[in-house]
Amino acid sequence: MDFLENTVTSQGKRGSVEVITGSMFSGKTEELIRRLRRAQFAGLKVEIFKPALDTRYSETRVVSHDDKSIVSTPVEHAAAILLLAGNVHVVGIDEAQFFDNALVDVCNKLADRGIRVIVAGLDMDFMGKPFGPIPDVLAIAEFVTKVHAICMRCGNLAQYSFRKSDENQVVVLGEKDKYEPLCRSCFNKVRGSDD
Repeated sequence: MDFLENTVTSQGKRGSVEVITGSMFSGKTEELIRRLRRAQFAGLKVEIFKPALDTRYSETRVVSHDDKSIVSTPVEHAAAILLLAGNVHVVGIDEAQFFDNALVDVCNKLADRGIRVIVAGLDMDFMGKPFGPIPDVLAIAEFVTKVHAICMRCGNLAQYSFRKSDENQVVVLGEKDKYEPLCRSCFNKVRGSDD
């Protein structure tokens, strides 16, 4: 993965969009924090953003499930990122699935300015459907990393975030109390769509 992190060349800044995606509990935020810290260690100016509605662990920090964290700026809408990402080399965006569809334009504009943009977010919602702006951000990204959790039922690689509660709205904040990662087979069995 180190080749992904070499986006500053001797000819100057080269913008790009990287996406880290997968199910809940797959290590997306942990990988985002790792990449951002490496950029900081290299002396690059880094700004991190998260949706204001995500207050599960902290209002002003991006926090992984294993308690790694980094200071961030909560924003209501993706367009605010353009206003707040001034003279930076790298922009990190966590929980990107919660942003509006303007996120695609924001990522493109930042990359066109020569900024390395690293986006982390769920690719599918609890029903296994594409989630928010992530599919469109995946389409414009130069680099995509799909990470997997471990299925809580059989131990295989998991790519689905199964919701254990009966809530039907797409956005329901929660952790292990409400979600478990499942593989395709177990997800289909639990949902009653196993052939």
